[in-house]
Amino acid sequence: MPVCISAFFMVILWLNLVVSWNLSSPMPKTAYNKWSLGTYILCCMIICYTSFVYYPRWSKPQTEAAISWDVSGYYWYLPSIFIYNDLKHQVFKDSILKKYNPTSYDEFQQGMKLPDGNYVMKYSSGMAVMYLPFFTAAHLVAGALGYPRDGFSPPYQFAIQFGGFLICILGLFYLRKLLLFFYEDKIVAIALLLLVAGSNYLNYASIDNGMSHCWLFTVYVFLLLNTHYFYQSFKLKYAVRIGLLIGLATLTRPTDIISCLIPLLWGMNSIAPSAIGKQLALFAKNYKALLVTAICAAIVIAIQPVYWKYASGHWLVYSYNDQHLYFRSPSIMNYTFSYRSGWLTYCPMMALAFIGILPFIKNGTNKVAIIAFFLINYYVVCSWSIWWYGGRAMVQSYPILVFPVAELVRWSSGRKIMSWLLAAVSLALIYFNIWAIHFYHNFDEYDPGSVSGAYFWRVAGRWHVPAKTLILEDNPDMYEDTPHDLKQVWQYDFSKDTGSLYMATGTGKPKALKLDADHQRSDLYRFAFNGQGQKWLRVQGTFHCEFKEWTNWQMAQFIVRLKDHDRVIKENMERVYRVMEVGSTKEIDLDMKLPAVPYDSVEIFFWNADSKVPLWISDMKAWSFKD
Repeated sequence: MPVCISAFFMVILWLNLVVSWNLSSPMPKTAYNKWSLGTYILCCMIICYTSFVYYPRWSKPQTEAAISWDVSGYYWYLPSIFIYNDLKHQVFKDSILKKYNPTSYDEFQQGMKLPDGNYVMKYSSGMAVMYLPFFTAAHLVAGALGYPRDGFSPPYQFAIQFGGFLICILGLFYLRKLLLFFYEDKIVAIALLLLVAGSNYLNYASIDNGMSHCWLFTVYVFLLLNTHYFYQSFKLKYAVRIGLLIGLATLTRPTDIISCLIPLLWGMNSIAPSAIGKQLALFAKNYKALLVTAICAAIVIAIQPVYWKYASGHWLVYSYNDQHLYFRSPSIMNYTFSYRSGWLTYCPMMALAFIGILPFIKNGTNKVAIIAFFLINYYVVCSWSIWWYGGRAMVQSYPILVFPVAELVRWSSGRKIMSWLLAAVSLALIYFNIWAIHFYHNFDEYDPGSVSGAYFWRVAGRWHVPAKTLILEDNPDMYEDTPHDLKQVWQYDFSKDTGSLYMATGTGKPKALKLDADHQRSDLYRFAFNGQGQKWLRVQGTFHCEFKEWTNWQMAQFIVRLKDHDRVIKENMERVYRVMEVGSTKEIDLDMKLPAVPYDSVEIFFWNADSKVPLWISDMKAWSFKD
């Protein structure tokens, strides 16, 4: 059976390669193409520099490697089939996880264990199909270069990053070709520059280009271009390519089955009954092409149920556990504007797509296909339960969103004031995008998934941030000046506590609280406090660690609550490892701005957040003060 599946992969690979065959038809006839060509070359240089000089992910270790986290899950099919011949039992997985550590946990996150002991991959196999030629090249040269032929050594890491780079510059080349059918040369040049330099596409085309999004970006470019050619000639070869591309997009991310909306609605500029009737008549006339498209898409999509049947005995397997789509309650505002990876919060350039819808509705072409896909895809993305996965899920739709952006540029070009305003805003957003990429990949503790508003506005656009500012990622209250008139309201040294939580440690104190794998939660420490006449509370502890917990959501938490009897009035929290180093002992403050409501006590406790790393705490103190 593995041999059959391997053959199936190879067949689909060749089908995928012929998708772009004969796309070398003449470029659109425009008076001058030099601006868009020069911009395309500049964009390729930016992507190349970012990928191979600024942040060469292929040379990074462990969870920063090219094949890590989600990418390792997409990719896992290939070594399973072609190296270890073990697609079901995954006997080899533990040795790979231990040697390369592609995720920060010991468990096998790339797959899901079934009741019979077999495994199925968490992610569908579309990315493995697209990785296959680059994996093959790496496998052929790894031994000759002196590297293990195990699927994860440096040649394989480089191959995936280099493959992503090639796919991206190919997609941009054909995107330029597509846009030139609808917009003049300078408009296309500006749209390409805004997309590459000003959006998170740059990150996913260069640094995180092993992720599915930039590969799907190129798939969508080919889909749009072949759809355009089909509606010009209605030739069957374009129907075949459209079907293969829809199938490949769906095989990569099942929700991308909505890509079928593009060829189905192309050419429509209205949803009036007459326009719908005309489109249906067109389908009836070309029903053979529609049938061929559906068959080709089904052939590609069939890879996944065939694999599921082989691995589990079932034609359909849901491998995402407790993650689901919630269409009744999409997290639109959170997904879009949250400080926790909000799409437009960290990629504000794409707000131009929303603004551009207005002139696009008036002057654009293929309005129904572009706008319907934009809105439906956006709704689906916002419906995913873990909405904080961020704006990356929108990247593959940028070949569609670039149309309203280009229309906005064209509309502004005829209005001098608007042109200068758009230019100024665009430069600021390009600066912000470059800062965001740099900050995310070079500032160890920066994690958009846990950012507070206070922290975001303190660091946005700044290249150097005081270490203490990291506290704002968890705690929105931080008193930065030196407080005066401190009034000590509590002190605790654990000297009278007994039990396995309390012991002598490397802090130099006779006794301290210890958190570790077996002691996850401290006792509750409580003292009376009403904050009368005061505006701030500061709680301080001395913390010591021999090793550091690097995973944000497993960092030990220092938690302080204001309570009124048993009711929590306010709670502040800090992850102490944000400001600690390996082997350090540090006094860490937690500040809380006191609310203007009654309360009668303060409650303090510590949680190790399921980390196995030990942490010692001693010398607890609390003060109240005014501004």
